[in-house]
Amino acid sequence: MHHLTEDRAFRERLQKFCGSVTDRLSLEPVAGGCIHQAARLRVGRESFFLKWNGAPHADNFCAECDGLAALGDTGTLRVPAAHDSGVHADTAWLLMEWVDLRPLSRAAAAALGECLAELHAQPRAEYGWRRDNFIGASLQLNTPDVDWQRFYRDQRLLPQLQRATAANLLGDQDFRAMEAVLQRMESYFPEGPPRPALLHGDLWAGNAAQDCAGNPVLFDPAVYLGDAEADLAMMDLFGGFPDAFWRAYHAGMPRRPGFDQRRALYQLYHVLNHVNLFGGGYVPQARRLLRSLSES
Repeated sequence: MHHLTEDRAFRERLQKFCGSVTDRLSLEPVAGGCIHQAARLRVGRESFFLKWNGAPHADNFCAECDGLAALGDTGTLRVPAAHDSGVHADTAWLLMEWVDLRPLSRAAAAALGECLAELHAQPRAEYGWRRDNFIGASLQLNTPDVDWQRFYRDQRLLPQLQRATAANLLGDQDFRAMEAVLQRMESYFPEGPPRPALLHGDLWAGNAAQDCAGNPVLFDPAVYLGDAEADLAMMDLFGGFPDAFWRAYHAGMPRRPGFDQRRALYQLYHVLNHVNLFGGGYVPQARRLLRSLSES
């Protein structure tokens, strides 16, 4: 990675965010998820979070910048500022604000519940987003639509199922189970279509933390406008959020009738994505969800 930090053009762009760039640049590897490499970039006394991958990942970083800006612009919760992104030779990179992160305390989890409820309460006009983006390494379609059931069917569930069947990870029986689920989609929404809300989109415990002042911080978004319960379903899929979060969230956003059934519907999207990203180990979980939804 030294070739990037030694590049004159990169240093000139870096100078916009730290005044002057000296020769005292250093990289300290840090955890950056399962897709990209990441490091703490020290420039004199200042620090930045630097992520990089091959040049084909440039659009992933553009989408991440867009999502962080969208969440930050709501004024409801803290996200790291995305300073700049670009491509150098065969390397795509993303430069972000460095935030000293630590696991969520109970107090920070409760604050996150309040902030997320405030985010989800902001009125929006339609579903989808201004651009396609990524859920993990998978393309996430976001063509705007006024019909939530159609959006979720055509831009969430079916693309993942078609990808899994094309790779022979799932078969005809699974496709028939999905057809049964889709035929009864309307029954999952007894109160009518949900009100559109801005979602983080990939809100599992690994994408939430707190800063040194105890403020909750979210990162690695896959934003779109959709049912607020889709964020909650993802949070519940892998656990990791304490009761303090749920109490605070539902104080601002009461549970809607039928949430348990919709939770499984929304979790299905992420489990199918895990089937496609990580292989057959997630197939039994996907089939259990399909069977439960098609038979309930």
